[in-house]
Amino acid sequence: MSDVIPDAATALDQAHDAMQAAPLDDQLRLRFYERLADSELFLLLETEAAEGNAAPQIFPVEDGSYVLLFDREERLTDFTGRAAPYAALSGRLVVQQLAGQGVGLAVNLETPSAILIPPDAVTWLAETVAHAPSEVEERIAAFHPPRGLPEALVTALDAKLATARGLADCAFLAGSESDSGSRSHILAFIDAAPGSEAALARAVAEALTFSGIEAGALDVGFFRASDPSAAALARNGLRFDLPALPKAQPAERPAPGSDPTKPPILR
Repeated sequence: MSDVIPDAATALDQAHDAMQAAPLDDQLRLRFYERLADSELFLLLETEAAEGNAAPQIFPVEDGSYVLLFDREERLTDFTGRAAPYAALSGRLVVQQLAGQGVGLAVNLETPSAILIPPDAVTWLAETVAHAPSEVEERIAAFHPPRGLPEALVTALDAKLATARGLADCAFLAGSESDSGSRSHILAFIDAAPGSEAALARAVAEALTFSGIEAGALDVGFFRASDPSAAALARNGLRFDLPALPKAQPAERPAPGSDPTKPPILR
């Protein structure tokens, strides 16, 4: 009999294990909630979705009602024992849709990372990820190497930016000094995709929140690679490379005459 090779742990598995190993560590608990919000989750449905309408299957238990979510399609199938209708959604979108409805999340049941997220925690997470950073404009006079930032923040930014595929070329974390002389830190995005600025700013705000750092401790800026400030940032800042979108594969062009229904054109 051949040995069964277990599936590789997901990011949510790893965050769950770390949280369970240190239940009094607030930062690890916040990190788990961040991974839950960022993950693509498969939501079990009552019936196949039709015309954009999807009704989740709700399971009543003693302390409330729960929907079933899995971070892998095969985990959902293993749990149901059959092909079942589902919707693939981000955890962020799931909690925003369920907040305030008295419904909790049953995540990855019958796996090592199984956990029940009660309704009040769903509402809290929805409110947390809905927080929008305020927008101000201030001229920056100089950039400096970053100093004194908690390692938890750098780790949180690294993990968060790894999910921002294709939204910018890279980012630099640096110290900054404004024309008025005030000092702060900035995460400066280089060559952000048009229209991505709000999403990137929210991602940074979430990294701050889920790392336990007070909101407003980090500014966000956007620069083009041709901007002189980009060179100063590269000299002084800590660089984060954002994943690029996969390149489209060129369509294979059949050799002339290879398709009997399309004979080659003779000239």
